[in-house]
Amino acid sequence: MAQSAKTTSLYERDFYAWTQDQAEKLRVRATFDNRGDIDWDHAAEEIESLGRSQRSEIRSRLLVILVHLLKWRHQSHRRSRSWKGTLIEQRRRIEDEMAESPSLSGYAESVLQREYETARIKAAGETHLPEETFPDACPFTIDQILDPNFYPEAA
Repeated sequence: MAQSAKTTSLYERDFYAWTQDQAEKLRVRATFDNRGDIDWDHAAEEIESLGRSQRSEIRSRLLVILVHLLKWRHQSHRRSRSWKGTLIEQRRRIEDEMAESPSLSGYAESVLQREYETARIKAAGETHLPEETFPDACPFTIDQILDPNFYPEAA
């Protein structure tokens, strides 16, 4: 079955939005007749899960960035090319995800505080510094976190 130009262009412009649109259409059978042996509900769930995996990818990469920024700030004597390389890679991967799915452009900011809470605990464990060393609220803006040229000063 050929896809409509609208569906194809949405798929190319914003994969996440496409997954949500297609899952909803499968659920209501908006563009399909119901004569096949397709398991509509599970097919819709699987397509929707593709979109959820993109959000999970962003959360995971954001967490890695936050841990490394905290270590960069609080253990300046241990900074390494490896830490910098990790920051570069994770920032680029988030940028790629958001370029592929522009509807997720605000997602990282919406989960920032929750991911920061986890990052704070992880950074304390990795640095062997007391958790209280790290501020309760994220000390970085989302723009700084995603900025490929941002590296915080030592605390």
